[in-house]
Amino acid sequence: MHTKRKPILILMAAVLISAVLVGASTPPLTQDSQKIQKTFSYNSEAFGNPLMGYAPSAWHDSVGDDVTLLYVDITWRELEPEEGVFNWEQIEEENQFDRWRLEGKHIVLRFLCDLPGDERHRDIPDWLYKTTEGAGVSYHNSYGYGFCPDYSNPEFIAYHQKAVAALGERYGQDSFISYIELGSLGHWGEWHIDSSEDLPEMPKQEIRAEYIQHWVEAFPQTKILMRRPFAEAEQYGFGLYNDMAGNQESTAEWMDWIQNGGEYSQTGEEDALVPMPDAWKTAPIGGELTSSIPMQQLLSSNLSTTTALVRESHTTFLGPKISDAKYTEGYDAVLQNMGYRIWISNMELSPSPSGGIQVDLTWKNSGVAPLYADWPTYVQVVDKNGRILEWVAVDIALSELLPEETVQTTTTFHQVEGWDNLDQYTVQLVIVDPMTNTAAVRFANKEADPDNCSLILYKAS
Repeated sequence: MHTKRKPILILMAAVLISAVLVGASTPPLTQDSQKIQKTFSYNSEAFGNPLMGYAPSAWHDSVGDDVTLLYVDITWRELEPEEGVFNWEQIEEENQFDRWRLEGKHIVLRFLCDLPGDERHRDIPDWLYKTTEGAGVSYHNSYGYGFCPDYSNPEFIAYHQKAVAALGERYGQDSFISYIELGSLGHWGEWHIDSSEDLPEMPKQEIRAEYIQHWVEAFPQTKILMRRPFAEAEQYGFGLYNDMAGNQESTAEWMDWIQNGGEYSQTGEEDALVPMPDAWKTAPIGGELTSSIPMQQLLSSNLSTTTALVRESHTTFLGPKISDAKYTEGYDAVLQNMGYRIWISNMELSPSPSGGIQVDLTWKNSGVAPLYADWPTYVQVVDKNGRILEWVAVDIALSELLPEETVQTTTTFHQVEGWDNLDQYTVQLVIVDPMTNTAAVRFANKEADPDNCSLILYKAS
């Protein structure tokens, strides 16, 4: 989506040198100097932004300009074809990791042990099947063909810990893998097993907690989501995901779990699910559009229902099954009802009591969720030659900017030598992705340039 990015590391060094040379000698502005006030407008059009929106599969050759998230699922069979030998190169090539990093995009990851398909197969490695003496059952049911492991097998659990630890060592060091939909157990990693077949049962809480702990230890900085509001999800502050988004009946059941908790029907444990109605305020809600309803119905005849369900769920992202772009109205409507929409409603420039110029901003979020990352935010002072002279951090926690709330910030810069010289400069606002060290977030302001991730607060004449 963003075609013009500005590297900041060299610029920040220049700012520090400039501050040493002239910052201390900047004369203070008087309290009698005039104030400059500006009112900004909200932009309601549909557009994507980092860490939100549609998340199609990462193997696509091309994705929409609005896409900043890509979905990757990895079966254990793909990951570790031989014990202790991990297939990083092939996985990363197939899912174009180098490309997406270069383009500043982020990943939603799910690890699978059972992915139903059209032919007989197993999604765990052959060596693991032999080591566990075939613990599990092959099946052919309404889901397709597959193999359901015995998730209570101690050796299976021990090797699972090693596999997840290897994933963490490889991908847990930065924010490229931004979200993990905690899979591992059940068909599609959705923590359910077809009870109509004679398959191994889902394990009880004590064993499930071991699988959860593997992911917590391996990815301590990554946002983790669970398919249901288990007690551990509340304990660790996880997000949640709904793979039936757009299906009114299934989503109503899922939202009832979130609102009221209750029994985990797979095991009969009465209090395994706990109320988590405010989970979305601190962790993302994800999932994908349901396959149970035709796309035309989801995005056309039932569009109002689809968007209402997405909005009421406080959904941040959907994928890999996403809206079909040929239904333009529906595609845009669903996107408009996901994630954050951060904008500035008012700005005031005035002399600062400490010297320099003070920027007071009124922040709003007209989306359905916050930005679940406290990315660094800066006011920049730019001269007429486009050089950034000063780079001042804004004191704001973006993750706490909830929908329909207002936050006020005050930031002071010192590079402008006197109020009368202000017309020689441009003052702009940016939010920087730490992974790329570039301005990355498009503000939901009519005044914002859609091709440049900055908001001009004051323009040099």
